[in-house]
Amino acid sequence: MRIEHFSLYLYIPELAKQPKFIAMIVKIYPENPSPREIQKVVEVLRGGGLVIYPTDTVYGLGCDINNAKAVEQIARIKGLNLKKDHLSFICHDMSHLSVYTKALDTNIFKALKKNLPGPFTFILPANNNVPKLFKNNKKTIGFRIPNNPIILEIVKELGNPVLSTSIRDEDEILEYTTDPELIHEKYANLVDIVVDGGYGDNEASTIVDCTTFPFEIIRQGKGELQE
Repeated sequence: MRIEHFSLYLYIPELAKQPKFIAMIVKIYPENPSPREIQKVVEVLRGGGLVIYPTDTVYGLGCDINNAKAVEQIARIKGLNLKKDHLSFICHDMSHLSVYTKALDTNIFKALKKNLPGPFTFILPANNNVPKLFKNNKKTIGFRIPNNPIILEIVKELGNPVLSTSIRDEDEILEYTTDPELIHEKYANLVDIVVDGGYGDNEASTIVDCTTFPFEIIRQGKGELQE
């Protein structure tokens, strides 16, 4: 009598949904960002990964703006509509920012020079270098140059802007949006890497619409606009 051997697999939906990896966390000191650690983050971004990083306000969630799949993944995590919701890019300096905007008039240029790097998001007219994925009806994009050497070095090394969306939530416990270890604990299954740049702030950037004159402050945050 021949006996057939077989294996029995028990399918448990909860286990099947468990992630296959946990995000790594890297410590980078803002006073002297390690090129080696910066490169680790850049490699993740180039590979289409999602990164949580420090700024001069709250911690941000981002990716390379040219990676459509990564951008869409962030939109799902945050519940964003890419065509309707205002999104922001982080650039590493004014010349980098100007690659993605239409020609800026003197008033706008002076305001940017006075306030950046700093805790501001400036809404500016976008040009054709901005991926179509981000083109809203007004054809504008929010631009940030945070006063934080860690994210500026990451963006500079990457060569492309990084999508910037806050992990801050009004309903969350303060420590979960300011303490990088607790941030890692909460988002480890959703992102690829968390940059520990020390405790973050819990106050958002000031949003300034520069498509009208005088400029309109859409949201008063940490920054006090100097005109």
